[in-house]
Amino acid sequence: MNYGTIDPQPTTQVPYVALLTQLLPAFFVLLPPLKSPNMKQEINPKETPRAFAFEMWMKSPMPMVTLTKTFDVSRIYKISKQKKLKFNMLLCWCIGKAACGMEEFCLLPEQGKLYRYDRLALNVIVDNKDGGINSCDIPFSDDLQQFNRDYLELTSKAASECRSSFLEDYIIVGTSAMIQTELDCIVNQYTDKFLNPMVMWGKYRKSWFKTLLPVSFQFHHVQMDGGDAARFLEALQKTVETL
Repeated sequence: MNYGTIDPQPTTQVPYVALLTQLLPAFFVLLPPLKSPNMKQEINPKETPRAFAFEMWMKSPMPMVTLTKTFDVSRIYKISKQKKLKFNMLLCWCIGKAACGMEEFCLLPEQGKLYRYDRLALNVIVDNKDGGINSCDIPFSDDLQQFNRDYLELTSKAASECRSSFLEDYIIVGTSAMIQTELDCIVNQYTDKFLNPMVMWGKYRKSWFKTLLPVSFQFHHVQMDGGDAARFLEALQKTVETL
């Protein structure tokens, strides 16, 4: 038997390259279109755990709920002084970190529909150089140093240029810090133009042993229930304590 020769007889099989050429177009037709990452996607509410809430509260004239909890922010206060970092930046990072750990912060109702997001940002209100206010969306990063850089750059730009900036296809967690005075509770206005969750606080209260801060959390009832919101506030407190 000669292993060094090739059978010269013709074959009736389609050559391999030609076969691929015939099959590949059909193969790709069968594939679903690729979904680009980092996108906002409409979903069917009935296929989510929020189906009942969507049916109940989507058309409610006042679907926003507010919970208030007093936080021990002693660790944030200490780190802000030691590391010369902004107190509000650190609190915003903790808010983003706690929110990213909850599925409820991936969903948001809008104009009678329900959307899923896979990116989160925090909206910050900034005093501008002309005496007015602007806002900017800051993308959340698990890297605190990166978040701090983005926070300083975007808030400084909004203040100096007197211009707001917004991010597309992010679920936005609004924040509002009214540090001119101590506040026990803050209830924001309701508008169908802004259904995002919002975290609000006033001036922290410093004592000999603790630094306390009442924080109000407003959310849309379609997005989460009161128990979910309470879990978020607990997660936020733990994030603050372990910063």
